[in-house]
Amino acid sequence: MCDAKLGPLVQRLCFIFLMLLSELALAQSNYPLKPIRLIVGFPPGGATEFVARLAGQKITQSLGQPVIVDNRPGAAGNLGIELAAHAPADGYTLVLVAPNFTISPSLYKNLAYDPVRDFAPVAQLATVPMVIAIPASLPATNLKEFISLARAKPGAMNYASSGVGTSLHMAAELFKLQAGVNVVHVAYKGSSLAMNDLISGQVQMLFIGIPAPAPHIKSGRLRGLAVISSLRSATLPEVPTIAEAGMPKLEVSTWYGVLAPRGTPPSITTLLNRVINQGMQTQDVKERLAAQSTELSIATTNEFGLFIKKEVTKWAEVVKKADIKTD
Repeated sequence: MCDAKLGPLVQRLCFIFLMLLSELALAQSNYPLKPIRLIVGFPPGGATEFVARLAGQKITQSLGQPVIVDNRPGAAGNLGIELAAHAPADGYTLVLVAPNFTISPSLYKNLAYDPVRDFAPVAQLATVPMVIAIPASLPATNLKEFISLARAKPGAMNYASSGVGTSLHMAAELFKLQAGVNVVHVAYKGSSLAMNDLISGQVQMLFIGIPAPAPHIKSGRLRGLAVISSLRSATLPEVPTIAEAGMPKLEVSTWYGVLAPRGTPPSITTLLNRVINQGMQTQDVKERLAAQSTELSIATTNEFGLFIKKEVTKWAEVVKKADIKTD
């Protein structure tokens, strides 16, 4: 490659290039050589951090380097994602993402990242199925009755969410489009406040992950109309699946996955995918996920990439059809 016929300067540049390639290959073959940072764009203590620490522990156990969970809350999770998008593509910075990652690009014009262009998929981790919950005082015992009630009183009923652009908000908007109902959005600063007003009957519907409303559904204060999953939940076995309730095309959940900055070598993302998938399938992880009504998700890097593209397209259509605006 570095032929002697080349000029001295070209020969020198050629040798430098080959040395850099050799050093890069050596670094990749010995990866990881130092701690790995896993950015989480939400405050400590939530479900996002819980899943991040599970994955981080398994990476550490397999590869021998600590994984440091770096909470960077702000801008509905986008602050941490933007930070990761501009990090070195060397495998030492990863980011844990949730549904807002694929929703935000359709809501915010000046977003500083592209979910497909700026990241390399690493692994899909887990999914928390949602349940459609209503106050027990509402005169509807199943999803069809609720839809009939909403159609009879267009604009008279409200649904709660944890904020504009969250998965809870978008799930309800997708439901509205498919069911053909007019239910008014009431955005709260967090799901706990939304849950309180649902229980008191101030709002009439809430899409939310199973763990939070499960005790209230079991106690009879709330009624679960459907679990948005292909199988009934072990936590709420009495609640029908969304297909059983009559809306098989309604597909939405709270999911979690790991990404790396664009340009991260495939040898590294493939290694991390294998390590994470193996670690997340261990019995201790399965038990800890099940305790949180969370389902394991296993996918290759390519499969996770296709999932992200599908989600981006789906939510772009919902935002456009529902004419959702942000401040």
